Amino acid sequence: MGENGDCCCCRATSIPTEDLKHFTEKHLLQIRVTAMLSKQRHPPIIVFSMVFILTFALSVSSPPMDTEKGRRKVVHVLEDESGAVIVQTAPGKVVTHRGGSITLPCRFHHEPDNTDPARIRIKWTKVTDALQFEDVFVALGKQQRVFGSYQGRVFLEQAGRGDASVIIQNVTLEDYGRYECEVTNDMEDDTGFVNLDLEGVVFPYYVREGRYKLNYHQAEDACKHQDAILASHSQLHKAWLDGLDWCNAGWLEDGSVQYPISHPRDQCGRKDTPAGVRNYGYRHKDDERYDAFCFTSKPNGKVYFLKRFKKVNYAEAVKACVRDGSAVAKVGQLYAAWKFQLLDRCEAGWLEDGSIRYPIVNPRSRCGGSQPGVRHLGFPDKKFRLYGVYCFCKNPEETTGGSKVTQSLKGSLPKWKSSNSIPMNITNVT
Repeated sequence: MGENGDCCCCRATSIPTEDLKHFTEKHLLQIRVTAMLSKQRHPPIIVFSMVFILTFALSVSSPPMDTEKGRRKVVHVLEDESGAVIVQTAPGKVVTHRGGSITLPCRFHHEPDNTDPARIRIKWTKVTDALQFEDVFVALGKQQRVFGSYQGRVFLEQAGRGDASVIIQNVTLEDYGRYECEVTNDMEDDTGFVNLDLEGVVFPYYVREGRYKLNYHQAEDACKHQDAILASHSQLHKAWLDGLDWCNAGWLEDGSVQYPISHPRDQCGRKDTPAGVRNYGYRHKDDERYDAFCFTSKPNGKVYFLKRFKKVNYAEAVKACVRDGSAVAKVGQLYAAWKFQLLDRCEAGWLEDGSIRYPIVNPRSRCGGSQPGVRHLGFPDKKFRLYGVYCFCKNPEETTGGSKVTQSLKGSLPKWKSSNSIPMNITNVT
């Protein structure tokens, strides 16, 4: 029996003959009871395992058969098979983008090997940072069920015996996160975890009313309205590693408030402090107000600058995109187009939230500086006829196929230093 109460199949215990008499007197009958606690959401399961040592091949009074000096006779005692289930998942993380397909790998081995497959239960659950669980998929034999927003998108891979992997099609922004694969055989079970990551871009966001106007729920809604979700800490940290520098604190999806500083300065937490992601900790979601850090991935359509002979106000911009079979682009869609489509346009245009922005991939002096990013000119009066408009045309058919695991090719664009643009290396997804 191992340290954690796991039975070890065919593990041998060696007993010298000179200690055999003492061994038999104390351990002629040994009954071991092991209490095994299941995971947080399961009640304790008590597993009784009896190991009987009943007979021995040698009498304790018999002299050793091998009389060579320094050698002792060994008797082997074997333990029973445990019937344990062992689950293996992918190390690290698997990566895709919005609209793609991805396999969450999970394989299992159970002992004894001839267990009826109809008695094996496979369950996939999404685990949040707050240790909340969202059911995704469950299968018992040939019976299967998919839950919530995963319906019609999640299937068993069925790549052979012992395969518990699932395929997620038409991946959404909300699919990002940590997944638990649990395999159960009667009272024995084991779990493994898979992290699903998305290629994308983090951007700071604030509303027309100004900075620090959003509580947590408003920040969450603001990101969703701009075709994004609240970013996670790991996504913000990665953006900081890529050069993101923003001197305003914003909500993250776990309820914490943070901001990334690549170039320390007095107005952003003192110049003598090290660069990094500053963390205010978890704040009151209803009462406290900050900006938001949003995350978006590959767009499910195309963003383009609508060519017109004259500038338009906001209302005219909306009508112009509609006449062109599109809609005014959202902030998240423009960032995604900048990152994935390499959209580069040195013309300011209206976006859906009433802000004026333009994307720059190849920096030049007359287009806002020496660094790539999405330039933000604020929220002007919607009556001004001073700008063009960026439109978004949705794909006629949503992508439901694609590679199981997408790989990214990192570009080599320099990193941002401006606080009004997003520093990020350009990524091509194949």
